[in-house]
Amino acid sequence: MEYQQISEQAFMIYFESNIDETTFNRLHIVKTYIESLEHPDIKEIVPSYRALLVYFDGISIKYESLLKDLKLESITFDDIAKNQPRRIINLPVLYGGKWGPDLEIVAQHNQLTAEQVVQTHTEGYYLVYMIGFMPGFPFLGGLDKRIHTPRKSEPRIKIPAGSVGIANNQTGLYPEDSPGGWQIIGQTPIKVFDIHRDPKILYQPGDKIKFYAINEEQFLHIKKYTQNGLIDYKDWVIINYEH
Repeated sequence: MEYQQISEQAFMIYFESNIDETTFNRLHIVKTYIESLEHPDIKEIVPSYRALLVYFDGISIKYESLLKDLKLESITFDDIAKNQPRRIINLPVLYGGKWGPDLEIVAQHNQLTAEQVVQTHTEGYYLVYMIGFMPGFPFLGGLDKRIHTPRKSEPRIKIPAGSVGIANNQTGLYPEDSPGGWQIIGQTPIKVFDIHRDPKILYQPGDKIKFYAINEEQFLHIKKYTQNGLIDYKDWVIINYEH
């Protein structure tokens, strides 16, 4: 770990430069440790792929004193976090057609068939590193190299809510209508972010998302009946755990 003060009220904790699950585990061990101290001058801790941004009360305490209080050098990294089972959020997706207009682009770019892209995409388990950009937008890791595809050179003005896409080495989904340059390969009928629901977001950092394919009849059924409150999203969002 490396520390760097970036203002009178914030400092960064940097971890390994690579983005992977090991770095994620180490980062969240430190985040959990700092939170457990309940230090009165810590205001907020914001995680990213490989760093923690720590906001503190710069009037009450100086950076150097705060570091001494935190005793970050005492943290030990073991296999406890790695062995804790993660939640797996299984989300239904209708791939291709008007719901996934870029599926063929991804297939052609990687010299695969559309069916092979769908199979590869649904085989993956995607770690939620963080949520940002908009409420409920997950930054996911773990996309198979066989379907890496560059972003669009010209972003779309509007991507529909629920759209599942690929951008370079990442996959993700749009919780709300938004502009964007991702290659859209499908759409989930599930509203993954709903301010009127508990939980508002169906996944959190540390969870894994797995997509499974459905047909158009199932897609329209889920969309219609969940929106009207006639069926629960839980009937189609399967939650299990890693072993």
